[in-house]
Amino acid sequence: MELIQENPDLSAYLADDEVVDHHHPLVRETAARLADGATDSYAYARLAFEFVRDTIRHSQDFGDPRVTWRASDVLEQGTGICYAKAHALTALLRAEDIPTALCYQRLTQDDGAGHCVHGLVAVRFHGAWHRQDPRGNGPGVDARFSLDGEQLAFLPDREQGELDYPTLYAAPHPAVLDALRAAPDRSSLWRTLPAELT
Repeated sequence: MELIQENPDLSAYLADDEVVDHHHPLVRETAARLADGATDSYAYARLAFEFVRDTIRHSQDFGDPRVTWRASDVLEQGTGICYAKAHALTALLRAEDIPTALCYQRLTQDDGAGHCVHGLVAVRFHGAWHRQDPRGNGPGVDARFSLDGEQLAFLPDREQGELDYPTLYAAPHPAVLDALRAAPDRSSLWRTLPAELT
């Protein structure tokens, strides 16, 4: 699949904002701790991915009612759904000057009733974008950091109307951010997840 940059200026994928707040002290501290164990940018990116995948608990999987969306809050509270985990990973990577984009898939809801949008990231290495999914592993899910072919949590089933959105966003899609900000708790969020992006 060909990935399409929303913004042709690569610096947009290094930006700090209210959501991807990589200048926040907690993000900087976490990034510095991870960078301490890395020999190069690739090793750091893998460590940051594994940290978010394995340490930040996916709130749906663990029954956590809290809704997080700002990267620093995700790190502080240690929980979030796929979007929040993608925001945290994006902030950690941008903190170390690794261009990182947000990207999305449309997948079938867990109960099979309709679709929902799933969030992941893409990192820029060797002149190309490589998608990574820090959602968190579990039964039937084995996402890994890779620059040699994608190892994502989910592969869309075209027959079920699932798909990969090709656009690489510098900031969260408004539909995603609106859903996160409006939800008082995770169960409410689960009922209002965007079904598609327009």
